[in-house]
Amino acid sequence: MQSLKWQVAKALPIKDVRIQDSFWSPYVKLIREVVMPYQWEALNDRIPEAEPSHAILNLKIAAGDEQGEFYGMVFQDSDVAKWLEAVGYLLETGEDPDLEKLADDVIDLIGRAQREDGYLNTYYTLKEPGQEWTNLCECHELYTAGHFIEAAVSYYNATGKKKILDIVCRFADYINTVFGHGPTQIKGYDGHQEIELALVKLYRTTGNETYLHLSKFFLEERGQGDFYLEEYEKRGKTRHWYNADMIHDKKYSQTHLPIREQNSAEGHAVRAVYMAAGIADVAVETGDQGMLDACRKLWNNMVTKRMYITGGIGSMAFGEAFTVDYDLPNDTVYAETCASIGLIFFAQRMLQIEAKSEYADIMERALYNTVVAGMSQDGKQFFYVNPLEVWPDACGVNHNYDHVKPVRQGWFGCACCPPNIARLLASLGQYVYTVKNDCVYAHLYVGGDTEFEVGGKSFTLKQRSNFPWEGNVHFSIESENDIAFTLALRVPSWSDQTELAINGQAVEWQSSLVNGYAMIERIWTSDDRVEWILSMPLLRMKGHPLLRETIGKVSLQRGPLVYCMEEADNGKHLHQIRLQRQAQAITKMVPDLLGGIQVLQVQAYREMDDTWGTELYKSDETLQQETITVEYIPYYAWANRGAGEMVVWVRD
Repeated sequence: MQSLKWQVAKALPIKDVRIQDSFWSPYVKLIREVVMPYQWEALNDRIPEAEPSHAILNLKIAAGDEQGEFYGMVFQDSDVAKWLEAVGYLLETGEDPDLEKLADDVIDLIGRAQREDGYLNTYYTLKEPGQEWTNLCECHELYTAGHFIEAAVSYYNATGKKKILDIVCRFADYINTVFGHGPTQIKGYDGHQEIELALVKLYRTTGNETYLHLSKFFLEERGQGDFYLEEYEKRGKTRHWYNADMIHDKKYSQTHLPIREQNSAEGHAVRAVYMAAGIADVAVETGDQGMLDACRKLWNNMVTKRMYITGGIGSMAFGEAFTVDYDLPNDTVYAETCASIGLIFFAQRMLQIEAKSEYADIMERALYNTVVAGMSQDGKQFFYVNPLEVWPDACGVNHNYDHVKPVRQGWFGCACCPPNIARLLASLGQYVYTVKNDCVYAHLYVGGDTEFEVGGKSFTLKQRSNFPWEGNVHFSIESENDIAFTLALRVPSWSDQTELAINGQAVEWQSSLVNGYAMIERIWTSDDRVEWILSMPLLRMKGHPLLRETIGKVSLQRGPLVYCMEEADNGKHLHQIRLQRQAQAITKMVPDLLGGIQVLQVQAYREMDDTWGTELYKSDETLQQETITVEYIPYYAWANRGAGEMVVWVRD
């Protein structure tokens, strides 16, 4: 094993970060008290208005506890695994004996469903026994295995119980006998990346280097030869999916080039960012510079040419995929919730490798906009697709919009997004800070009390704010002894004036700026207070000139929040509205609206259609306009008041 070339920052254990935040604490509470029980009911098919899951029943049938047939997606098991992973994170942050007992019962069930040789997958156990590993391109066996592994690591870290860890180690050991360069082994990889980053987690938990080697194998085999075509011909040219050509379209699953040669984000967006996260993990553990360079290239292309202002990625419904540079339509956008979650995974890993504020800026953008928008405020409805412009009248009529829903859904036949949201928000604490040597990096401004150990000394760092509505962030230190460390505070890209005060005294910080972080180095004493005052100007955001969909339009952003207009506040025909160029927005906190939000009120013009007449087209006719005040709400809060029009980008 090549020695580590870089010293990397470490995320903190979730148990050491106790979130106490006016914005995020209600979400974490919602996950624990509403979302997890609701999703448990969904996994058990007890929500009449939602699509059936059958996921728990599949496991019971595979275990011999029930009779019946497999139902659902080929990767249906992964919904249970992601739910269990979220349980682990919640138990790490707070005891819940009832939830733990329920999880233990699920783990027992998973153990009974596992084959004697370690194999674990209810689809192949029940529906196609004997055909295991014959359709890796389409059937997600290793993807599902990866989610079981991530669940096991999470639950073991929270409880110390080894049963689920032993189950996945048996599975991973079995996979290691199936795949490799040996004469009887499969020299291939899964269609949907996930096993790669999961195996690195398992390596870090167990210390077994076999799992790290196996992850590196799966990554390095990708893009070598025509594996998918070879297995397709070997199994008699049968297909599992007929609505997408995953076999011949090499970009779809990022097999068009070896990973070190990939320069752009291609294909299925979730697969691309899961792969990138796995590459970053293996690069860290092996010191592979080529892999790190690949991560940088993929990141740069993704966030400078193929990402929405909300942190959404994947612009095309067909294949849930990237297309070409600057192709970012707002109304037919896909921007799957899972893709933004994967982008956060990728950003977190890049932050650990090199603390640059650009990674945290994107992590914050995706988190506060697309990810939170993916779940309703009651925790019981979800978006799979996250559009930036919606005309409900066309949805269900114009089939170009068949994937766009004007309201969130109770569940999905392909229910990857709801449990993904749950596991991310349940583990939010691990994204706030990292530690490298004697430096504490504050990446996100999320309130809470966090335990650190630097140089053998322990201390508590408290963060408080009314973020994201206000930019005044306060830190305080609690320590039994004086302690020397550097507090690195991110300077967000959306803030144009930033002030620092320590114990009430203004401090110059600009000369200490490194890669977007103000490096405050000193010997800290207990009760030291830091005021980090971030300006939050209203930003009239423009798109790159090559972005066809945003030319001549503007979107509004304040702090990390992108704003949108909804029909509920502004009436129908939002496309008729044009903002006044010099108009200043009035910000107004409305405590009883959508859980308490800050709205923006802006002067605008509305073109009046009632003077037009009956003609569909006229020669050079100027529409009459009326001056109006429009109201914007944060994008994350849209579609919580029924179906209606919504728009992010407005004519300027």
